[in-house]
Amino acid sequence: MVCVTRSILVCGVRFKNMAHLLHVRNLTTQFKIDDCTIHAVDGVSYHIDAGEIVSIVGESGCGKSASQLSVLQLIPTPPGKIVGGEVVFDGVDLLKFKSDSSQMRAIRGGKIGMIFQEPMTSLNPVLTIGQQIIESLVLHLKMDQGSARSRAIELLKLVGIPDAEQRINHYPHQFSGGMRQRVMIAMALCCNPQLLIADEATTAVDVTTQAQLLELLRKTVQQFNLSLLIVTHNLGIVARYAQRIYVMYAGRIVESGTAKEIFGDPRHPYTLGLLKSVPRLDEPKGRQLIPIQGMPPSLTHQITGCAFYPRCSRHVDACQRDSMPVLENIGGQHFVACHSSVSPYDTPRISRIDNLPVATAAPRSKTLLEVRNLKMYFPMTKGVLRRKVADLKAVDDVSFSLKRGETLGLVGESGCGKTTVGRCLLRLYRPIAGEIHFEGRDIAPLTKNQMRAIRHKMQLIFQDPYSSLDPRQSAGDIVGEPLKIHHLVKNKNEYRDRVAELFQMVGLNPNLADRVPHEFSGGQRQRIGIARALATNPSFIVCDEPISALDVSIQAQIVNLLDELQDRLGVAYLFIGHDLSVVRHISDRVAVMYLGRIVEMTDCESLYANPLHPYTRALLSAVPIPDPFVEEKRGQVILLKGEVPSLLNPPTGCNFHQRCPIATRECSQAVPLLRNVNSNHHVACIHMGEY
Repeated sequence: MVCVTRSILVCGVRFKNMAHLLHVRNLTTQFKIDDCTIHAVDGVSYHIDAGEIVSIVGESGCGKSASQLSVLQLIPTPPGKIVGGEVVFDGVDLLKFKSDSSQMRAIRGGKIGMIFQEPMTSLNPVLTIGQQIIESLVLHLKMDQGSARSRAIELLKLVGIPDAEQRINHYPHQFSGGMRQRVMIAMALCCNPQLLIADEATTAVDVTTQAQLLELLRKTVQQFNLSLLIVTHNLGIVARYAQRIYVMYAGRIVESGTAKEIFGDPRHPYTLGLLKSVPRLDEPKGRQLIPIQGMPPSLTHQITGCAFYPRCSRHVDACQRDSMPVLENIGGQHFVACHSSVSPYDTPRISRIDNLPVATAAPRSKTLLEVRNLKMYFPMTKGVLRRKVADLKAVDDVSFSLKRGETLGLVGESGCGKTTVGRCLLRLYRPIAGEIHFEGRDIAPLTKNQMRAIRHKMQLIFQDPYSSLDPRQSAGDIVGEPLKIHHLVKNKNEYRDRVAELFQMVGLNPNLADRVPHEFSGGQRQRIGIARALATNPSFIVCDEPISALDVSIQAQIVNLLDELQDRLGVAYLFIGHDLSVVRHISDRVAVMYLGRIVEMTDCESLYANPLHPYTRALLSAVPIPDPFVEEKRGQVILLKGEVPSLLNPPTGCNFHQRCPIATRECSQAVPLLRNVNSNHHVACIHMGEY
């Protein structure tokens, strides 16, 4: 290994280092809450070299973020405390400095930049973005206001903020989520750091915005020879961008190696479990996901044996009897901490490890739902008299049908109208035009009183399994509430039996019915939401991004549960999502929306094998496949220009023409109609297939 001499100047003292840019050794962080000690980070060691992209992956609560906050001494004290280890950054042990010292302030934001998960809570809402960037430049680089402002504008242009000279004076709430994250990247880059830490930096954004941001980070790393640490649970991102990977579980590193070593020859059962629970664009559609059973262990006590033992299908006696396994080299840069990983798995490539069971298709019969020319406009008012000044065209002439027992996936970027369509179908919104034929009856013009008679036949599963549950009600009362509202049970005994049946139906113990929502995990809370939706025996359920807030292993459990319930009950789903891998796995047909309109619709296999609309092609190219071998062979990501236009002022002609790579003048003048081009493959594009 060739070592490069580096140095760093901290408060006038220059330190030299002959090793890694960042070397974390046996880092240990604990949180004391009441009488419990949570061992959040338990002896973690890893390193990053200059110009390298490294990733740390694992489920929520495994210690990923806590370890990075510990590196920068951002752990809140109390209750948190770094109790041991070293964080050697360019020859300096950062843990020897106090968290509020001038030395640490020089490192934070100066030499190490951090991009947080939620940009809205990370940016100061009362300061313009320019003021926030200038503040860092003045503090760390001692620039004057004029030079700092010029540098801030330069940085905003670098990260792709249009009209940077004007937008530098705007406040965070005046930017979209993707643009706010770009501002966070500009702030992290402003002082020319040597290391960037991206802590779930793209979790809350669309797949196209995610691709833009990650490509921006990759180009920045190459251009300025930075190091990048990506903290994520998205294995596709890891496969596409990371050179080396550390897999964390229960506060420890359980496996590490190059991306090809981890994906091509996973040795720890936890790594294998993560990979088997993720749907992929390049695998057979019918593969049943294999979730990791059980839940991560409580970290309120020191774990002596293997922490993964209770959830592991390959455990041996030594896993529980002996001490915690330590990382051992098994060749190359591949290390694993497992008592049962002496020999490789039978088949190294994840996509062929098992002959996985194929889900049986639910019976298809007559049409359950038919939507014709649906429109939903929201009036925008102004002034004291609330005078109408414009219409926000959230849904503009949408048509489709849905059969009993069928799943229609509805995909697109945020703001394209997906959720509004779902709420119109449930008549939570009353559309201004169009028809919604449900079981042969047009429900669009019905009043609230008329809708009550058929409400129990249609239900909604919300995106956030916590905020959608009443925190003051028990889980049993939440699930049983629809039974009382719709008078579906005759007495208390029948009510109690039905609630217990619903709990069992979604894989929950009925004995948990007396607990309140905060006593359940995220996956369990989503199961409660599903049980509530099933209480009235509906024939149609709108699933509004029901798994986006969950870990990959929990996502697999919920997706499998929805599949099983559909097979047993014959319920139809409108599955709204932005993860096209999951949508492909669960859907029979897919409709792609852009700016209030459907631009392409067909069966899953046709859409994913031969997308005809340029927007669909861009969406699919932006989805990373969790396999670096496959990613190497894929073409370049199609990066869309700019962001989704405002619905208050949509473009003339084709809504997509301003971002389309093949747009012509004709596209800006004519509105393309959705037409059937090949065996029920509907496309709204005058240049379809011209690539």
